[in-house]
Amino acid sequence: MSSDKESEERIQQLTLLEQNLQNTALQKQNFHLQLLEVEAAMKELEQSSEAYKIVANIMVKGDKAELKKELSEKKEMLDLRIKSLEKQETKLRERASEIQQEVLGRIEKSK
Repeated sequence: MSSDKESEERIQQLTLLEQNLQNTALQKQNFHLQLLEVEAAMKELEQSSEAYKIVANIMVKGDKAELKKELSEKKEMLDLRIKSLEKQETKLRERASEIQQEVLGRIEKSK
């Protein structure tokens, strides 16, 4: 396989990695927003004497302890997802950097 062809394939891989990085960043941002909402709900729940939950477009009174538990579990799940995405993002960045260095090295050699 020629060096130009290999470089083109590496550039395509780099482009795909960049797209994956963008998707990962968007997912992480979405989870961060959900986490902020959950934390705000938990704060409000602490300050209120009554608790309400939205079910099928209506608000119903709920058990405060039960809602705290649900919010806590959701927060934990979101934290795990964010950490997982951060690890994935780090691996993608490392791989993209490796490929970028390889392609730049090939370009320098061909000059």
